[in-house]
Amino acid sequence: MFKFPRGELTVTSPDISPNPVPNQPATPPPRPPGEPARVTTGRPPTSPEVENIKELGQTNVADYKSEIQCLQIVGQIEGHLVLPPQNKTTKYEHIIPQLVAIEQDPGIKGLLVVLNTVGGDVEAGLAIAEMLVSMSKPVVSLVLGGGHSIGVPIAVAANHSFIAETATMTIHPIRLTGLVIGVPQTYEYLDKMQDRVIRFIVEHANISEQELRRLMFQTGELARDIGTILVGKDAVKVGLIDEVGGLSQAVQHLKKLIAEGVPGPGKLH
Repeated sequence: MFKFPRGELTVTSPDISPNPVPNQPATPPPRPPGEPARVTTGRPPTSPEVENIKELGQTNVADYKSEIQCLQIVGQIEGHLVLPPQNKTTKYEHIIPQLVAIEQDPGIKGLLVVLNTVGGDVEAGLAIAEMLVSMSKPVVSLVLGGGHSIGVPIAVAANHSFIAETATMTIHPIRLTGLVIGVPQTYEYLDKMQDRVIRFIVEHANISEQELRRLMFQTGELARDIGTILVGKDAVKVGLIDEVGGLSQAVQHLKKLIAEGVPGPGKLH
């Protein structure tokens, strides 16, 4: 039989944690009254300069409230089908809500559309062009790099259009990719869609339908396609674009239209 030595027997109870759930951090001490709560994100906060370097590659971003809104249409115009992720695209479902907001914003007096596009979905491009041409505010377009294919109707859907000296515009017939049903109705559908594009360009540019069709169906200039490539002054010479110029000329002309109270392109045709 075991005997305890004389003296007091001390029984220690286990520590009772305020957090009964295992592997949980201890409850922080109460916050003194009047002290704002601290929000911890797990990483130190970054300054706006650091964010600008990461996102835009520059330390200072111009913060200027202008009455002119700039809209960029770059890459390939994406329509009802999603393009591969490596393609640089402009989604028409992003452009149309912006145009609606610009039309309703009383602080925006004019719209500058900058294009560098290879074309894309015909119906999506025509939808953007119809939105531009129906605006009540003056619109000026500027073609930089390229305004090819369905980018042509978008470029001409403005009060005044500019093109850089080195920019190009390719005019060619409508094409289909994928499965095509070889019946006469397919050709008739393409012909009607082609007429829609031609009619829109002729109505909003200074080019005749005969000249546009000649450029569109010309052979021998493109190695793998039929059509015509117009470079800078050539696009102005045939009446497709109004003037050769750059950013400064486009902005100054738009400010002039705003000062004179000129309505949007839809009310001029």
